[in-house]
Amino acid sequence: MSGNETGHGGGDPKPGPSDDLSERLKRLETQLERKRPAAGPDASVRSGRADGSSIGQAMRLSTEFVAGVIAGGVLGWLFDRLLGTAPWGLVVFLVLGFITGIYNVMRLSGFTGQAGGKDPR
Repeated sequence: MSGNETGHGGGDPKPGPSDDLSERLKRLETQLERKRPAAGPDASVRSGRADGSSIGQAMRLSTEFVAGVIAGGVLGWLFDRLLGTAPWGLVVFLVLGFITGIYNVMRLSGFTGQAGGKDPR
């Protein structure tokens, strides 16, 4: 056997650097837990739902906006076809659909104070 091999011969094993490192890591985790602010119940107030993922919320908000614009466009087109006011019905209802879409996004994201469509009264 050569002298480069490490073997566990007789004698007491000395604490290695990994033991010291794990002890320091435990102390650091304890200190971080003491300094970390507790997550209150208001962390999910803006999202409206605590269990919804971020991508799900983004998809819902974008769908609400697009649906408002499309509904305004369809209503404006129908208004123009029935009354012969082209293109003013389409223009007016597209703008109203855009405003409605923005309002729905603000309402669902909690920006207006009415999270999830609940009336605060």
